[in-house]
Amino acid sequence: MSAVAQGSALLHFSRNGAYGAGGAELLVLERGEGAYVFDTHGNRYVDGLSSLYCAQIGYSFGEEMGAVAAKQLQELAFNTMWGTAHPGALELAERLAGLAPDPINKVFFTSGGSESVEAAIKLARQYHAFNGQPERRKAIARKTSYHGVTLGALSLTGVPAYKDAFGPPAFPVRHVSNTNPFRSEVQGEELTRKLLAELEAAILDEGPDTISLISAEPVQNAGGCFVPPPGYWAGLRELANRYGILLHADEVITGFGRIGEYFAVERYGATPDLITVAKGLTSAYAPMGAVLVSDKVAAPFYEENRTLLHGITFGGHPLSAAIALKNLEIFEREGVLENVNAREDGLQARLQTLKDEFTIVGDVRGAGFFWALEFVKDESGARLDADERERLLRGYMPKAMLDNGLIARADDRGDAVMQIAPPLISDDAVLDEIVEKMRTILRGAQDVVLG
Repeated sequence: MSAVAQGSALLHFSRNGAYGAGGAELLVLERGEGAYVFDTHGNRYVDGLSSLYCAQIGYSFGEEMGAVAAKQLQELAFNTMWGTAHPGALELAERLAGLAPDPINKVFFTSGGSESVEAAIKLARQYHAFNGQPERRKAIARKTSYHGVTLGALSLTGVPAYKDAFGPPAFPVRHVSNTNPFRSEVQGEELTRKLLAELEAAILDEGPDTISLISAEPVQNAGGCFVPPPGYWAGLRELANRYGILLHADEVITGFGRIGEYFAVERYGATPDLITVAKGLTSAYAPMGAVLVSDKVAAPFYEENRTLLHGITFGGHPLSAAIALKNLEIFEREGVLENVNAREDGLQARLQTLKDEFTIVGDVRGAGFFWALEFVKDESGARLDADERERLLRGYMPKAMLDNGLIARADDRGDAVMQIAPPLISDDAVLDEIVEKMRTILRGAQDVVLG
């Protein structure tokens, strides 16, 4: 595979000019097996990122997935959910409603994560309009959060660099502090009180009767796997109830086992009004997303002469629905959630050894199979500057990871981090391999940072 193999493709979220003659060789993957993927040269990589948090069950279920896909395509290749339905989507909706916490019992299908968040925004806005509050058009989200790239989802996203090129947001969003404990002067319940006080002040400042929804990930991805402090999600629920605001849990990444539950928000003690999902819903064997909707939010859409004014052509696609149902069957049969919960503490302990060994690792944080290391200059915890981040995260790390057969993420949407999110079927041998490869990479990273 030559260095110009990018050809006519525009790569997503990539420096496209970095590939080609005189530049980096494009990684082209052609095969997967278990927790591993193989490139066109035959090189093997452990997929420590689950192909961007998607490949929950890894790469060894293609035969089963192919069989259900073939059967579905022979029976009914396509049908929309625009005033019609098909058995697979109806069965999947019932299955998801049964897995979700009560009273979340309705499902709106989409093609992916950004579409799910976009749909949740519109459902919330129309819900308030039906209830005589059309002025509830604003939202509250968190700084550094990532909720997608369509213009509505981008409005919620709290990463200015992703937004500035596209002009004013599609609708007003107030961004409040995220739950990063490493950069906070207070911890635990005191941090919870501080964050909730800031949120309530933002609600009052904007005007409670103008706010449609509060959006948050149970564990925030951008910035590096920020877990919530004790009582935080219960506090979000209480504030939403007090001010008539809908609570949205964005579980595009955390849903379907990444944190050891089908829906991670259940671990943190609250039931939202809307849950957005994608990625792990099919373990990426086909594209699919959904918004899970509470009975309260869904009720106005069932009233006479009212129309839900949103639709996605491929939402609930028969092929994707069949694969999602098979994915859920495999989850149960293979004990996927049980595997994550049984190995979570061990994975954390392995990662902690890296913090103990390397001065540049200032923090280890995360949950389930979703973890980040934050890089710092020295034992003081000082942040890396822009030049240091460029040299480390975009200069050294990408090549070092591939040279060592590891797919992971080096990121600085907030502070500089390295993230891993192994396939949920990973055993101890795979987790050991990931951490040992990280250790090798960090030896060189420490040299880059410390000079």
